[in-house]
Amino acid sequence: MAALADVWRRREGLRALVWLSPWIAGVSVFFVYPLLSTVYFSFHRYDMYTLEFAGLDNYRYLLQDPRVLTSAKNTLWLVVIMVPATVLCSLALAQLVVRLKAGVGLFRTIFYLPSLVPMAAGTITFVFLMNPATGPWNQFLALFGVRGPDWFGDPAWSKPSLTLLSLWSCGQLVVIFMAALLDVPRHLYEAAAIDGAGPWRQFRSVTLPAIAPVLMFSLVTNVIYALQYFTQAMIASRVASGETDSPGSSFSPGYPDESLLTLPQWLFQVGFRDYSMGYACVLALLLFATSMIFTLILLRQFRRAEEAS
Repeated sequence: MAALADVWRRREGLRALVWLSPWIAGVSVFFVYPLLSTVYFSFHRYDMYTLEFAGLDNYRYLLQDPRVLTSAKNTLWLVVIMVPATVLCSLALAQLVVRLKAGVGLFRTIFYLPSLVPMAAGTITFVFLMNPATGPWNQFLALFGVRGPDWFGDPAWSKPSLTLLSLWSCGQLVVIFMAALLDVPRHLYEAAAIDGAGPWRQFRSVTLPAIAPVLMFSLVTNVIYALQYFTQAMIASRVASGETDSPGSSFSPGYPDESLLTLPQWLFQVGFRDYSMGYACVLALLLFATSMIFTLILLRQFRRAEEAS
């Protein structure tokens, strides 16, 4: 009987491996192999043609590269400021729409439409709308006696301008929060109202615990998105500076004054413009480690909040 049980367990294990084989193959080809290759190339000088072992030279240069610190600060600003602002704005808009008694479909469509605009087109449009000389946004502020800043030309306003762009295109997150809010059982609100709980108390004691998994998902995905922030910052810098991507162009990412230089942009510059792939792999590993750390911190805080409640 023991031998039959062992044979049965082996067959079940093989059957499980067969069913898992597509996932195992996908993870091996698209995650494990690239990760190991990145680690391997990070110890070499690699310009796409020649490969030379460099030991820890690329890692030592990481500690000396001033643009790494600049890009890390800019990326951290986006994580700390842009992500909470986007999540809170999306949650507030979703809460507003689900409480409307009429026109829910119209407002849901209005809020969702900007997220359908391609990132490149939306960023270019946003830069032109906020142009300090000809843009309608500053002209609108001038009607109230407010002098609008040079949104994408002033280092102090460039990152807040990207945050406004993120708030404008948060419709997809609004729809996700709307689905979560509509899924909260109504009898919980009725019970809280009978106990004398006001709107804020109901939101804190009923709504937040019910949508906590969706809120956690939104935070994690948006943090990872902010750490990989590339397209909008690159296009905004290029359009605001007036530089083109033609051969011989002197444009370097981060305009104005490297205020929009993010880690992914510097990685792209090092790897695909300077052809220093070994050092670019070190930057990629730094970005990967940072994403893992932020994700683990958020998951740990989420578990603590669940245990406390």
